[in-house]
Amino acid sequence: MFNLDTFIDLPLVWYGLIATAIFLYVLLDGFDLGIGILFPFAPSDKCRDRMMGSVAPFWDGNETWLVLGGGGLFAAFPLAYAILMPAFYMPVIVMLLGLILRGVSFEFRFKAHGPSRRLWDYTFHFGSLAATFAQGTILGGFVQGVSVQGRAFSGEPLAWLSAFSLMTGLALVFGYALLGAAWLIMKTEDITQDWARRCAVYLIGFVAFFMALVSIGMPIMNPQIRALWFSLPNFFYLQIMPLSCVVLFVLLWRDLHRNHENRPFFLVQGVFLMNYIGLGVSMWPWLVPFEVTFRQAAAAPESQSLLIVGTVILLPVILGYTAYCYYIFRGKSSHDIHY
Repeated sequence: MFNLDTFIDLPLVWYGLIATAIFLYVLLDGFDLGIGILFPFAPSDKCRDRMMGSVAPFWDGNETWLVLGGGGLFAAFPLAYAILMPAFYMPVIVMLLGLILRGVSFEFRFKAHGPSRRLWDYTFHFGSLAATFAQGTILGGFVQGVSVQGRAFSGEPLAWLSAFSLMTGLALVFGYALLGAAWLIMKTEDITQDWARRCAVYLIGFVAFFMALVSIGMPIMNPQIRALWFSLPNFFYLQIMPLSCVVLFVLLWRDLHRNHENRPFFLVQGVFLMNYIGLGVSMWPWLVPFEVTFRQAAAAPESQSLLIVGTVILLPVILGYTAYCYYIFRGKSSHDIHY
């Protein structure tokens, strides 16, 4: 049977596609989850209307990348999917329930009035908070490594739960909140924008603090990561990520105090990108840390060849639709209540 594995490195291509899909999900769904985290602290209902209106055209499309990442893992690396899902069943379920609550609150809040609207405000907030915290704990558990025996997960149901995973969960809450505040600076004005700017200034310190903790904790927990980052000449090459983060934080701090509107959002995205690259370097080439590489977990070449054909057709359509949606709804959001 003809397969593309003869011409291209399919496992590597799929590894890159899934990594890209996850990163796009973090960036795109991260800001609307961050808005949900900040939601009950807004100065007024008018501000909350504008906050929700700023993400209403985008939030459901942003979650496409989560589906692509999870579905791609299942189809292209079934062994990794079979090991990782049992390891993280509980936080994955919490994340999905949180995302469901957010979706429901979007629909009902726009129709609600009086005390019931406040109920959906908190539903939106706690759904966003639960989904974000669960994602952070999954990240922490993933970085710690997964217990594998043979070709199956061999750990306890709560093996993912640790001080480090709780810390990464809290870190992602502050990170998404900063991303959401930067989005509001770009998409809103007047009272809402001023409040979002103050939030961003407050959040920068927490995000930098937690990033430092994660950066210190990973090499302490794992000797392979420690050897990678602190051996020569790797140490000098890899400093580009932490040094870039420092520069981006300085620029972000200056922009927030100089009332720039658009650049802070992209600077926060740059901070996330540098941390994501650093995480990818630390985890290479493991898909189940530190037990199964992406090549060992890969599906048959025939399966990956068939999947890549469909992806080549559909991925440009998804990217084009996403870009068109952001283009159509560019500019500032209004205080009008509509969805």
